[in-house]
Amino acid sequence: MLKFRTTIDIPSPDFQINYQYPILSVGSCFADEIGQKLQDMHYQVVLNPFGVLYNPISIRNSVALLLNDYTFVEEDLFYHNGLWHSFQHHSSFSRTDKETCLLHINTALANARKALEDTKVLVLTFGTSWVYELEETGKVVSNCHKLSANNFYRRRLSVDEILDSFGGLLEYLKIRLPDLQIIMTVSPVRHLKDGFAGNQISKATLLLAVQELCEQLDYVHYFPSYEIMMDDLRDYRFYKEDLVHPNKTAINYIWEQFSQHVLNDEEGGLRKRIAQLHRALSHKPFNPASEGHQKFVQKQLNNIEELGREAPYLDFSKAQTHFKAQLLEL
Repeated sequence: MLKFRTTIDIPSPDFQINYQYPILSVGSCFADEIGQKLQDMHYQVVLNPFGVLYNPISIRNSVALLLNDYTFVEEDLFYHNGLWHSFQHHSSFSRTDKETCLLHINTALANARKALEDTKVLVLTFGTSWVYELEETGKVVSNCHKLSANNFYRRRLSVDEILDSFGGLLEYLKIRLPDLQIIMTVSPVRHLKDGFAGNQISKATLLLAVQELCEQLDYVHYFPSYEIMMDDLRDYRFYKEDLVHPNKTAINYIWEQFSQHVLNDEEGGLRKRIAQLHRALSHKPFNPASEGHQKFVQKQLNNIEELGREAPYLDFSKAQTHFKAQLLEL
């Protein structure tokens, strides 16, 4: 038989994620994509409490902050282009008002810190090994917030730097959370502003570092999202128009691979029904008052009740409220 594509042999880890496992996902925009998929499927996910992060040092610093009781204060912010920013946060946290910015940052921090106490699975997604150090302090920033490049020193992390930064942290996390399992992946999003060669060297550095961590720590597992994109899909029709980010088809394909190899097999039927509910939530009726739509709404409410009995540990209240608001009194 002729073969027209290569497929990735993905070894399943010696554990599987089930619906009762709280999950913390931290890292690049690809972490957002997969984390959102998990949220859509009603998994208990806390997603990027510092916003999208790209380099291992920023990811490491953010996870470390969740392990102490530090609260951000005014001195941690700076004002630029009409907004207050934090060098440790993505621009999605930036605000025109300083107090509002701090409230948003510290609320997300407190929620994630509380969630970490029960977290069973930590998903870490590295995007690039290139970092920007603020010349004034010498510290790696998570986001430059469009400040002039003159304020930063740009360099590429070495494999040893990543290992030195993460090894101790992951060991401490395992001591604090004995049941914790860690899934690491390298984002398939290409950082072409680093140049084609620079991007490849950057990704290779991340892959080597992750491989070392997986070999050293038996609770750290690798999911090959980068390889799936580069070697299985490897076609520009699987990219968005920018030819950098995976498109919806690619994300769905990688999600299917993730589901098949990492999520609990026995919950496949439950996942299928929740996926159907998620699609129903996206349905936009032409005539909300029609008999057909009202039957559709009632069917969804009945399905939600059944799901609630089958999985009482999951919260379907938002979906229930959504459909109840569409139900007309007859």
